Parts: sequence; C-alpha cells; structure tokens
Amino acid sequence: MRIGVVADDVTGANDIGIMFMNGGCVSNVYSIIPGSETFMDFTHYPADVVVLDTNSRLDSTEMAYHKVFEATQRLKQAGCKQFYNKTCSVFRGNIGAEFDAMLDALEKNFAIVVLGFPKNGRVTRDGIHYVHSKLLAESEFRNDPIHPMRESNLVKILQSQTKRKVELVSHEIISQGVDILKEEIQKKRSACNYLILDVLDQEALGVIAAAVKDELVLCGSSALGEELPMAWGFQSTLFQVQPDCIDPNKGILITAGSLTPQTAAQIEYFNKNGKATSILLAQHLFEGAEREPYLLKKVNELSDLINLGEDVVFHSEYQNNQVELTRQLGQVYGLSVLQVSRLISDTLAEITQRVVKKTGQRGLIVAGGETSASVCKKLGLFGFRVGIEIEPGLPSCVSLIEPQHVLVLKSGSFGKTNFFQNALNHLRDL
Repeated sequence: MRIGVVADDVTGANDIGIMFMNGGCVSNVYSIIPGSETFMDFTHYPADVVVLDTNSRLDSTEMAYHKVFEATQRLKQAGCKQFYNKTCSVFRGNIGAEFDAMLDALEKNFAIVVLGFPKNGRVTRDGIHYVHSKLLAESEFRNDPIHPMRESNLVKILQSQTKRKVELVSHEIISQGVDILKEEIQKKRSACNYLILDVLDQEALGVIAAAVKDELVLCGSSALGEELPMAWGFQSTLFQVQPDCIDPNKGILITAGSLTPQTAAQIEYFNKNGKATSILLAQHLFEGAEREPYLLKKVNELSDLINLGEDVVFHSEYQNNQVELTRQLGQVYGLSVLQVSRLISDTLAEITQRVVKKTGQRGLIVAGGETSASVCKKLGLFGFRVGIEIEPGLPSCVSLIEPQHVLVLKSGSFGKTNFFQNALNHLRDL
C-alpha cells in the first residue's frame, strides 16, 4: 500500500479512490465498524491505495473523532507510510475533530489542507472558497439541512473547530512554482498545525502535489489525489478485473436520497425524458402498522418495472415544502431532523435491498452519501475496488466479495443533469 485514506462518507471514499485511479493507482474502499474486528481485512486484497470510510459526517464530534482515530491507527498498523484525511469539498462535517484525530493517532502536529476541486467547480482564492463561482456562504450549501455553510473563509471555518493553529498559503506563492511553495511550507511548519493552500485551477494542483508529495499528512477534498501519483513517479503493478453483474434483460434501479439541487435536477431530467420514477412518501413511515404494507407495495412496484426491463429512479421527497412537512411530522413523533433523515435513508436502503433480492439485478446506482452508506450496509457490501470514472469524482465500483455487485455511489452535489443516463450507459457497457 502506498497511502492510507480515511474518508467521512462512502461517496467521498469512492471519489478519492477514482482520483488516485486516474493517476495510475489501484484503489480499494472499505466501510469500517468502530471497535469491530468483523470488517473486511483490507490487507487481504492487493491495492496501491486503501480508503477506509468511517461514515462519520453526520456523527457527533466525539464519535467522528473516535472513528477517525481508530481508522488511522489501523492504517498505520497495516504499514501505510502516508495518510490522507478526505473531507467534503465544501467542509461539511466534523472537519476539525477528524483532522485532529488523524494527527493525534499518528502523534504528529502538522498537516497540509487542500480543499479546491476545480473540475467540480470548487476553487479557493485568498482562503475564500467558491462553488461554481459563488461564495460558499451564498451557494446551495448555505441551507444544508445538517451542516449549513454560512462562512466562506476556510481558515475561519477550520479554526472554529480546532484548538490547533490554522494558516494559509495564497495563490500568489503557489503560482511561483514548486520550489517557492516548498520554502513557504517550511517557513509555516513551525508557526501552525494546519496549512490551507489556495487552489485556482488544475495547474495549481499539479504544483501543490509536487511540493507536498512527501508530506506525512494531507487533508481535504479528493482532487489532489489525481495529481499525487505523477508527483511520486508511481506506476501500479496491479490490474483491474471487469465485473459481470448486469442482467441485460432487466432494468436498473437508481435510488436517490439526496436533497441537493443537483440530484433534484437529475431526477427531473430523467422523468422529463420519459423514464420511470417512483417517490417514497415519508408520511407512511412513522406508524408501524402502515409502514410494512407500504414498503411491500413499493418493493413490488419497483421489482415489476425492473423485471420488465425498465430503469427506474426511486427517490425521496426533495421539494422544500415537502421536506419541511416531513420534518414537522417527525417532530410530532419526537424525532430530530437528523433522525428523520436517517429514517428516510434507511427506508430507501431497505426497499432497495429487497428489490435487489427479488429481481437478482446486481447493478445499482445510488445518489447521496448517507443513502449510499445505508444501501451498502443493507446489502452487506463493505469492500469495493474502484472501477472506471463516469464523470469527475463519480466512478463505478465492484464489490470484493461474491456474488459481485457493481454500484455507482454518487455524491449528492456532483454530476451533470443527465448523469443518471450516463451512469446507466456505463453499467451496461461494462
């Protein structure tokens, strides 16, 4: 193993896995269970890059810290010599706690932080983060239901979550080249613990990769992973195995639990182009007597479509008024916003698992990090080899255990409007 990565959700784990794959590294992704020895042995399956998914983005800061600390220790025990803490590309989640956990587990006190991901519209200039040219605090993430982003300054965001010192290297330094950047990093090393680097474009990422290729701890988005193998001068000796999981006579299920505008647009595009869609109505999920008959009805509906050869998007309610009504209903039953969110993700996953079992179709597309984690758990899939990139940061992946499943696990905020159709075409061409 060349490098060990800890990611806070499974879509992010696949995201960084494909970045390293683009650079020539074979990447395996595993979901881990804290304190358990039952998760897949990641030393058993050869890979250049091992990514451990802690599914900790929605956890308490204490739980997130514990998960990342343990995951880092396991990577260290497995012989990793370099470490990467992969976060959301807009800093949602338990950023400070997870960065601190990795440093504490390694008994170190310095890390490079690179959040920019130009290929997906994330740019950092003078420490201010932009999403498709909008300030982070003015982007769609401003009203994220769990982690609303009301600040655009990355130094301020991270500093508010850690007692360690945070500083910045601006694009003006980075534009002067590798040697100047390395000198600046050396100067800052004794003055701070986390050093955030501006990213204006892909060329800047190449300069950064060359300057930080030997740093023990790297943190941030997945984008730097694409440039690091070239900076290392690395070439893999491993090879990929193509899966044979798709029944060409059956449709493919797309399960979407994300509330982002990108996923909403993808669902609407799919529907407008005459494709089948089915909505999960949250009002039927709170009463036990009503829940099971409703789930059975959905399973039969979706299975019938797939057995007839139709692709179908199965999605949660995403319109703002629908989401608000669901939250209000959850409050009536004593559930928090987070508990309602997990109820919906778990229900989507349960129905998906039953449909896979009933139809035998082992190809699947899932949108949303929490929903993806729930689906993988329900299917008993805790280890994947990252496959082929469909769009930036969005690969297919193949389960490591038999019978093999091939999945596309999509970050909610990634992908073009026609991504679902692109992913379907990709799965059928494997």
